[in-house]
Amino acid sequence: MIKTLAKQIKEYKSASLVTPIFMILEVAMEMVIPLLMASIIDDGVQAGDMKHIFAIGCYMILAAIVGLFAGVMGGKYGAKASTGFARNLREAMYENIQTFSFSNIDKFSTAGLVTRMTTDVTNIQNAYQMLLRMCFRAPVSLICAMLMAFLINARVASIYLVAVVFLGIVIIFIMRAVSKYFSEVFKKYDDLNASVQENVAAQRVVKAYVREDYEIDKFHKASYNIYKMFKKAECTMTYVWPVMQFTVYGCILGISWLGAHMIVASQLTTGELMSLLTYCMTILMNLMMLAMIFVMMTMSAASAKRIAEVLEEKADITNPEQPDYDVTDGSIRFDHVTFRYNKQSEKPVLDDLNFEIKAGETIGILGGTGSSKTSLVNLISRLYDVNEGTVYVGGKNVRNYDLETLRNEVSVVLQKNVLFSGTILENLRWGDENATGQEMEAACRAAGVPFTGALYVLGDIRGGFMRPNTIWQRWRNLAEALELKGTRGTRPTFHDLRHTFATMAVAAHVDIKAISASMGHSNAAMTLNIYADATAEGKQRAAQTMQTVLSGGEA
Repeated sequence: MIKTLAKQIKEYKSASLVTPIFMILEVAMEMVIPLLMASIIDDGVQAGDMKHIFAIGCYMILAAIVGLFAGVMGGKYGAKASTGFARNLREAMYENIQTFSFSNIDKFSTAGLVTRMTTDVTNIQNAYQMLLRMCFRAPVSLICAMLMAFLINARVASIYLVAVVFLGIVIIFIMRAVSKYFSEVFKKYDDLNASVQENVAAQRVVKAYVREDYEIDKFHKASYNIYKMFKKAECTMTYVWPVMQFTVYGCILGISWLGAHMIVASQLTTGELMSLLTYCMTILMNLMMLAMIFVMMTMSAASAKRIAEVLEEKADITNPEQPDYDVTDGSIRFDHVTFRYNKQSEKPVLDDLNFEIKAGETIGILGGTGSSKTSLVNLISRLYDVNEGTVYVGGKNVRNYDLETLRNEVSVVLQKNVLFSGTILENLRWGDENATGQEMEAACRAAGVPFTGALYVLGDIRGGFMRPNTIWQRWRNLAEALELKGTRGTRPTFHDLRHTFATMAVAAHVDIKAISASMGHSNAAMTLNIYADATAEGKQRAAQTMQTVLSGGEA
């Protein structure tokens, strides 16, 4: 996992190396200042030597300036390294997600992927910055302060050892209790994101069924679960500060009492006692800082594991070593095909399926919702791989084709249209980025949308700078229009038109023969994937439409 994440540091290695150096320099200056202060008190104030006070004072100012510069530069390069690391993680995850097959995507929920690319990456960014700065600064400062204290007076400094052991044991117990809460909280974030995503994506359905109160209650539950987990973690963490204060003030009392006796006995100077008290605060505050680092590392460990899962996930469907780039015709054959979404499932979605569609045939696939019509079509373009049997396209096994070539030839119009950011014209040009105005008009008419209506939505079709709006919902077929032309201007061999009976038959917005003619392919095998979930009248009219089209008449 660590090796997987470390690969994404890339060009920020130099910033990652420079940051600890500046932090160590800052610690060195902090350690020098108490010694200079002791020299001023013992050799300057008590001796009345103003020249010595002025000289040592200048050294203290110089040390403070160097320490300030080192701290600022450490913060600058630490921020650069951490933010760059986070950027590389997001890019790497996004690029890897683009290679996922449908089966890979099924392993991760959309909400889970969003959480990984936002909350989890932010946690890693904060942890990495703390690692570069605090994880170097705190231990080095702690060790240097202990060494300085023992150099001044080992007897008094031994009080620190007792305090460090006591506070360390308490922190370990608290960290063990807190870590389990932080490990669970990110799963709750997935539930929260899923609730928001579902509610926003299905606003119309929620309002149509008057489910606003239910959705609000579901969101409140997801939010409350996160609140409970963080509350438990924070309540446990609150014990650290009282224990910390008890230890600090106990050390101060112990050092002051023992130091006073030693000063009276001329075994310790006043300046040395002041330095020991300063090192006391430094040691214990850095120990507290280490505790905070462990908390952040505990949180980030769960995030790191979730991010590594995405980065290490390999696409199930890849190109063969010597792919075929030529689809000869539009024939389709399923040879004893069995398919399961989950390989451990007892009952397959498609079981021992055998059929053949010759080039030029128009086939209608009828069936109720959930009867695996979409699953069947997804196997043609190899969005999923079959578990048993073989799917042939153009007389060749689909596993032998180059994926881009195959999917350019098999055009799939999805049931749910997605409108991406940008103009409507830019969305339409997903099918052909170089489409002209005439091609846009032909595609709109082929999709059953009057071109005057398309112009009403698009504004000037040559400019196409109008942003998507609610009017677009009336013309969703436009998104399918250029998709029928395939990607990158190619003319696909197969077309899967998925519409409800209401759209296909009752509303009669789709002119099947016009679409077929517009493609200019006599060998196109047109698969009309139709839902059987409309009214009885709609089903009858759809059946009549299909029969008319299959017989070569006018729809």
